[in-house]
Amino acid sequence: MEIILLQDVANLGYKDEIVNVKNGYANNYLLPQGMAIIATATNRKIHAENMRQRARKEEKLRSDATTMQAAVNEKTVRIIAKVGENGHLFGSVTAEQIAEALKEQHNYDVDRKKIVVDGSKLKEVGTFTAQINLYKEIKAQINIEIVAE
Repeated sequence: MEIILLQDVANLGYKDEIVNVKNGYANNYLLPQGMAIIATATNRKIHAENMRQRARKEEKLRSDATTMQAAVNEKTVRIIAKVGENGHLFGSVTAEQIAEALKEQHNYDVDRKKIVVDGSKLKEVGTFTAQINLYKEIKAQINIEIVAE
């Protein structure tokens, strides 16, 4: 029996693949669990249309991320923070502060969860780099300059 997988199934295949399985496995396990549907002519057409639409959406996301990468790459973000006598900050600079500064200074809106800083936290004055994960393998580098208040 040919089925269309609705989710990844171990030792069988990945989501959206059309695979052949024994009738008992499909009828007794995959179909009742909602892991697959029977690959009828109608379901194949629906599946093909869904794959086309998904490919279009993914291409748009990829092109937007590439545009954002070209615009943001190697920009410098300046953050002013309170500093103690020895050059250490009171607290640390977080990804949320970096995202806000990027929005204010360069007018680029980036989700704070996509910003990855070298080391976990920035706790002293200086220049650092951060990576922005824009889309799967598309990443941008920004410079962060922390200045004493």
